Amino acid sequence: MATLKETLFEKIEAHRPRTTRLVKEFGNTVIDQVTIAQAIGGMRGIKSLVTDISYLDPMEGIRYRGYTLPEVFEKLPKPEGAEMPYVEGLWYLLLTGDLPKEEDMDELLTDFANRRTIPRYVWDVIDSFPSESHPMAILSAAVMVLQRESRFNIEYRKGVSKMEYWDSTYEDATNLLAKMPLIGAYIYNKLYHPENSHRYPDPSLDFGANFAYMMGKEKPYDDVARMYFIVHADHESGNVSAHTGHLVASALSDIYYASSAMINGLAGPLHGLANQEVLRWLQGLQEQMGGKVPSTEEMKDYVWKTLNNGQVIPGYGHAVLRKTDPRYAIQREFCLKHMPDDPLFKLVSKLYEVVPDILREHGKAKNPWPNVDAHSGVVQWYYGVTEYDFYTVLFAIGRSIGVLSNLVWDRALGYALERPKSLTTDMLEEMAGIK
Repeated sequence: MATLKETLFEKIEAHRPRTTRLVKEFGNTVIDQVTIAQAIGGMRGIKSLVTDISYLDPMEGIRYRGYTLPEVFEKLPKPEGAEMPYVEGLWYLLLTGDLPKEEDMDELLTDFANRRTIPRYVWDVIDSFPSESHPMAILSAAVMVLQRESRFNIEYRKGVSKMEYWDSTYEDATNLLAKMPLIGAYIYNKLYHPENSHRYPDPSLDFGANFAYMMGKEKPYDDVARMYFIVHADHESGNVSAHTGHLVASALSDIYYASSAMINGLAGPLHGLANQEVLRWLQGLQEQMGGKVPSTEEMKDYVWKTLNNGQVIPGYGHAVLRKTDPRYAIQREFCLKHMPDDPLFKLVSKLYEVVPDILREHGKAKNPWPNVDAHSGVVQWYYGVTEYDFYTVLFAIGRSIGVLSNLVWDRALGYALERPKSLTTDMLEEMAGIK
């Protein structure tokens, strides 16, 4: 039986000629145009990156290696008795494009368990942070300090061939991914539950179950963790966190530098904080309603007042999607089964009944449907993770799956140093005919 790494090597060897031919024979083919608004407005929508890991379809949502999210949750193998798939199985899928078989999962689970050991100095760095520190700052530092473990740097100093860069990058990426749940849980307990003793990982448990175990959470939080990490794993390569990781790694910085930078980008309020903002808004709504679930008419009145005051409905709308986010739908199905009577979930459901029609009538939202953030904070709150600042750490653990798999393929295909050209405002004005 081939290991994941051996299977990945076969995939890389088959893919390299495709990239080489595109550059050599079709390198001058135009694939997009750039407007002044895009240049000034953050390059939104410019088709200038390549990734085979995921694609955001406006009508079907995110696809992982061509599979829709419902297909991913249906087809990936699951632990015995679990509702949600192995996170390790998603790692296999994102790297190879293939669904792992039972023997693949056995090999992969053992491999991940053997990579979980974390050097003592990482715990020391985490412990050295003041208790008031933001958990994302601690996570970024913990990942950065692991840089001394980089296999890529050792191989690079030896003068390894460019064609072999992917090998040590794969080792670093898998090592870091296996350690991320441990680091995240340790940060959680340090900041919010110092009374909890540090738990070492259980070698019999998978990625999601171990995270729940080290967080001190009972079932079904293991499934919550698997679900959360999988739905947040990737979102094409142009979002801030994924693009930052790609950009930094394009300089041949190792994955520890790149992943720390990815985490820093995710920490920004315009990227990774949306779920906690939605939760705050819902709790404010709950307080105004006196703790009761409003009637349909009461909810409509509240939504209209919010919009007429120039505010938005948090958790609704998306730059690309034009239907309900499948990530929302998957979480909703889980909530209907496990927490149907939760007051916050009832608010989310009531909003789902009224908001889309109101936003369509309002006419300013391109997409009137809920996105992933409309649900994710509510689920965490229900299971006792009530510390808002920690939600982005959960996001970072999930997003690292997609970012790291992309970085392995970036090295395998020899993607170049990213260096776009800049223009001055004077030049833009001349192009626009102003001057």
